[in-house]
Amino acid sequence: MQFQQLQYFVAVAETRHFTRAAELVHVSQPSLSQQIKALERELGAGLFLRARGNITLTDAGEALLPLARRILADADTARHEVQELAQLRSGRVRLGATPSLCTGLLPDVLRAFHDRYPGVRLLIEEGGSHDLVRELARGALDLALVVLPLPTPSPALTTVEVLREDLVVVSSPEAPAPGRGHGRRTVDIADLEGERMVMFRHGYDLRELTVAACRSAGFEPDLAVEGGEMDAVLGFVRAGLGVAVVPRMVAARTGRGLRVTPLARPGLARTIALAHRSDVAPPRAARELQRMLLER
Repeated sequence: MQFQQLQYFVAVAETRHFTRAAELVHVSQPSLSQQIKALERELGAGLFLRARGNITLTDAGEALLPLARRILADADTARHEVQELAQLRSGRVRLGATPSLCTGLLPDVLRAFHDRYPGVRLLIEEGGSHDLVRELARGALDLALVVLPLPTPSPALTTVEVLREDLVVVSSPEAPAPGRGHGRRTVDIADLEGERMVMFRHGYDLRELTVAACRSAGFEPDLAVEGGEMDAVLGFVRAGLGVAVVPRMVAARTGRGLRVTPLARPGLARTIALAHRSDVAPPRAARELQRMLLER
């Protein structure tokens, strides 16, 4: 099995078209087809069903695809690692993070990293913890900042706690202060019963945490608006549509024009961890960013 054959196989699997796949990998279509056939002979199984120009994966092709993608991703990482110059004058880091962490935690750390290593490219992917874990597992990311506990814990990933962050309630200063005792310096989760709330989309870590806290307090949140990412949620709160529960760092960095009310003890917090694959050490540049995140 040759590396080039896996490249051609993945190209066909993703385009579902031999001619377009050949253009994608810059070879002639006959050469690509010959290499695919050679790979099928070596594996002893067909990888594609070809019927009236419609290309679909066989069961063997479906089984090979995630493995081939991971091999190609690992090889790409190895190539970048070897090509890095001394003292991290070049290279890249592929970092995944939830949108709230991109807003609250990362700007200062990435600025410090860029100032120290201006030649290293930073590739940032926003997503929920579940999606980021999947991208890590298939080799598409070097590191990911995720919220613990992971939705699907995996021994294939190593996680290191970075911080425990308090959550706060944000509201429009033009609306009454949240809670039963308006004007209080803190509120309980139970005080949000009856408050109109702005809620993140399904699959968003903060949504699950907030809804679970409300239910533990004995009520279902009254949703005025739901389905947004962080910027949208903050905008809806500023417009007076309701209150929202957000990380303290987000409120401190982007909470201009909002009233910020801490939650009374024991409050509500989330644990942020840095994750990477257990079987492959992150590239050198990623290890340096990891060190800066853990020492922040």
